[in-house]
Amino acid sequence: MDEITLRLNDKNQGGFFIFEGEEKVAEMIISISGTALTVYHTEVIPSAEGRGLAKKLLAHMVDYARKHGLKVIPLCPYVHAQFKRHPAEYADLWKEE
Repeated sequence: MDEITLRLNDKNQGGFFIFEGEEKVAEMIISISGTALTVYHTEVIPSAEGRGLAKKLLAHMVDYARKHGLKVIPLCPYVHAQFKRHPAEYADLWKEE
């Protein structure tokens, strides 16, 4: 199973990451400000594509946002597309700007 790690700096900027050994294979870059969690970018390295890692990052981010009462600003094209494709699933989280 792929373990997802959240790393934030002292300004609440960072992301969710998936590592295989020492190699970072997927990331979702975020920042948290007040009650807003902004997602900027999601990326999976080419050798790890097709394994659903971006979807796992999305699910983990959504769980984290719900658990902490955050609204999501999906600037990342992947996250924005998923929110638009499944509006009922994410309606409680989506902070539309």
